[in-house]
Amino acid sequence: MMMLQHGSTQLLCLTASSGVPLFTRGASKQLPFSVIGSLNGVHMFGGGQGVELSCCETEGGGRVVWRVFHDSVMLIAVSAGGRGGAGCSNSSSKVEKVRLQRLLENVWSCMVLVLGQDELTDVRNVERLKRDLRSCFTLIDQLLEERQEGILGHLTHCADSLLPPNPALLQEAVDGFAEAAESEFGCLVVHGRVAAATEKWWRLAPQEVVLLSALMRSLSASGSASCDYPVFLPKGSPTVAHRLLRFQLLPGADVCVLCGPTPSLHRAESGLVGSFWTPLVETLRDCLAIGERCLPGSVSMRPDVLAVLLINREARRSVSFVRTSTNHLPSEPPLPSKARCWELLKLFYIFSTTRYFTQEETLSVSPEERAQRGHHEDFVLGFSHQPLQCYLVTEECKSYGLQTPQHQLFLLIPLSVPTFALRTLATQTLSDIVAATGF
Repeated sequence: MMMLQHGSTQLLCLTASSGVPLFTRGASKQLPFSVIGSLNGVHMFGGGQGVELSCCETEGGGRVVWRVFHDSVMLIAVSAGGRGGAGCSNSSSKVEKVRLQRLLENVWSCMVLVLGQDELTDVRNVERLKRDLRSCFTLIDQLLEERQEGILGHLTHCADSLLPPNPALLQEAVDGFAEAAESEFGCLVVHGRVAAATEKWWRLAPQEVVLLSALMRSLSASGSASCDYPVFLPKGSPTVAHRLLRFQLLPGADVCVLCGPTPSLHRAESGLVGSFWTPLVETLRDCLAIGERCLPGSVSMRPDVLAVLLINREARRSVSFVRTSTNHLPSEPPLPSKARCWELLKLFYIFSTTRYFTQEETLSVSPEERAQRGHHEDFVLGFSHQPLQCYLVTEECKSYGLQTPQHQLFLLIPLSVPTFALRTLATQTLSDIVAATGF
């Protein structure tokens, strides 16, 4: 894809029946209309011959992935390649394919979240739909952001979480605030990550929790102190809107509830926010002080851990962080930058879950959808057992994955650490985090 900048991704949205472009996002230089028409035409030609075209790879390393949703909207992701670091070239191709497939799933869900499924599947006025879709652009651009450090939920479909030092106080406040707002769905978001939520919030579909967190980050970035925003739940309520009431407690800390017609935004803001959250200002500041580490100070981490992604498989929650090492010796190989560590962590997650480990959400989808995703390598399907650990050594770092019935742990480790010590380091890291936080 010589028309795209190396390593960039462009998203195309068209009507499935006629191929009318609805919007294009990503990549500073857009693809020409003739190329967009060709990408749509080749997919339509395949469909006319009874063949479903889902992905292809160009000679220059570019990749194209197609997906039609509800016979109404076609999404096309075009990548110029240039993303590497986890295994051989064939592995990199598989990683990129999975990334683009996940991107299309998330974009469709974003569109449903903001507009509702009916408006997308019953298109009566294309020009009006084009205008309405602009309200989705901020969320879609979040998903397209290649270096969105610290936020992996769009990839894992696990809620990016922050583990506060005083979880009991915050949990009690969230539960009480949601009940007073006549809702069973409440959430506290700190630094863009979920710090506490009601029981019913965690019962939402994992992708809904991730997208609502993304919407909260978007609304917080707008600078408003509060808002009343209509949302549709892509899995639970794709055709009936709910109200998302969001309030900024402190810069970087927001609370929200999903509710019905009552209470009004004014009543909730003037009568509820202060009474529940003013007594907890110092607790919120302690939570904000954790920063990007996402873990309380009671968790001790070994200095030779560059990056961590820990997933609670049952709760569908995750914590992740990258640390900057201060103990690097000049005689040792150079360490990857912080941004590169985030990228390598994403790549290793996809590498591991497409070859060895289980992605929980794939267990609940239909056989047809599982076949369309095609996330797992053929040889994995022939395994007589479930792998529990894996590691990878590259020119930049060592990576280690560990799977237990309750957790998945992914680590990046400096090359200077002996390979035989990786397993011990991983098990100790998992033990330290779980013992200190109960995560």
